[in-house]
Amino acid sequence: MAVDKKLHIVIFPWIAFGHMIPFLELSKLIAQKGHRVSFVSTPKNIDRLPTKLPPHLSSFLRFVKLPFPQINDLPPDAEATSDVPYDKVQFLKKAFDDLKQPIFDFLRSSDVDWILFDFAPYWLSQDIGPTLGIKTAFFSIFTPEFLVFVGPMFGDNRIKPEDFTVSPHWVPFPTNVVFRHFEIMRIFDSVAGNITGVSDLYRMKMSAHYSDLVVVRGCPEFGQEWIQLLGDVYGKPIFPVGQLPTSEYETGDENPAWERIKEWLDKQPKDSVVYVAFGSEAKPSQNELTEIALGLEKSELRFFWVFRTRRGPSDPDPIELPEGFEERTKGRGVVWTTWAPQLKILRHESMGGFLTHSGWSSVVEAIQSEKALVLLTFLADQGMNARVLEEKKMGYPVPRNELDGSFTRDAVAESLKLVVVEEEGKIYRETIREAKDLFVNKERDDKLIDRLLDHMKEKISKKEQL
Repeated sequence: MAVDKKLHIVIFPWIAFGHMIPFLELSKLIAQKGHRVSFVSTPKNIDRLPTKLPPHLSSFLRFVKLPFPQINDLPPDAEATSDVPYDKVQFLKKAFDDLKQPIFDFLRSSDVDWILFDFAPYWLSQDIGPTLGIKTAFFSIFTPEFLVFVGPMFGDNRIKPEDFTVSPHWVPFPTNVVFRHFEIMRIFDSVAGNITGVSDLYRMKMSAHYSDLVVVRGCPEFGQEWIQLLGDVYGKPIFPVGQLPTSEYETGDENPAWERIKEWLDKQPKDSVVYVAFGSEAKPSQNELTEIALGLEKSELRFFWVFRTRRGPSDPDPIELPEGFEERTKGRGVVWTTWAPQLKILRHESMGGFLTHSGWSSVVEAIQSEKALVLLTFLADQGMNARVLEEKKMGYPVPRNELDGSFTRDAVAESLKLVVVEEEGKIYRETIREAKDLFVNKERDDKLIDRLLDHMKEKISKKEQL
């Protein structure tokens, strides 16, 4: 039995909001158990996070700001992936690696029991944790399927893009959870390397290989065979902690943005509106943007589109809507160009579907709200996420050219109508509703967190006895 010890756990996510938000959700769940949590990030990122905590958590969860190193290739105010174009993210990783000494100094002066870290600072489990005698846990916001596909530290001979479009030899059962050719080509720098000299693929492999245990965003009822296989691939304990559904952190109903949005949504029929949003990082090309817009127009469906013209203020290539699009769709569609409360929008009864990039946080939020999914991937793990959803009939992908990823306005229009209104697409609407109980189960997730913390306490107890 685990000793009744209260832990001090340092949480250190990669500086992307799709990573920081799930890390924060996990931090709150751990703090609710009475353990101390130090959430470490950069000043600007912490200031942008929902750090206002309920009174019962404020004494257990604190936010630690480490100044972000400045390098020549980054704008001075860039501290997250959403602040810069895709080709500049490699320089964020370079600056992030320069946090190695500051976090070493912080850990050395703190009474830390465990470090729970993301894929980017692989050096925490390889160097810093062992040097300071602190246990390390690699926490991945990626799905177990994606981590299995990334594979083990040794025995992976994949070097060409084509190698990543088929299932690896360590997966013993048939599956379509692989990258499509255009998806791996868009992110092949994650495999081949970047300015830091360490590829994302290698960072993930080292993070898992050198850590004391691996924590995954997932649950046994959804893909248990992948969680078990991941334990075989890594050769160490795997602890799922649930899907970490986003809590209601957004500004309350009195917020002027939400008031205006809600006023429009309230006028729309139930299940009639398509929500369109591609997260903080995914940016369509101009051609893709044009086909999306004209597809929405051709579908004749109502829509609410959270539209970002550029990725960060330094993005030199803003995208534009087709001429006359807003005038032609006025009345049945809204193009929203500032912050929007995604959770509230998805929960509104007028929402009937979600055209999404397949980022897993957005997927979980859609399932929370029982909204059918139309999948249009752009970057990172989104292709793999889409395959998981496709296999389970939980999302329908917009048909695309396998080689270059191109798609047509007709494909967009037909996909939206299929999933949102047509009888043939009923299975996607029903499967999402059935999945909600798997994704949002507080009692089960509470037990998963307890299991993880009991294991962490046992490890510390054994260490103290030596």
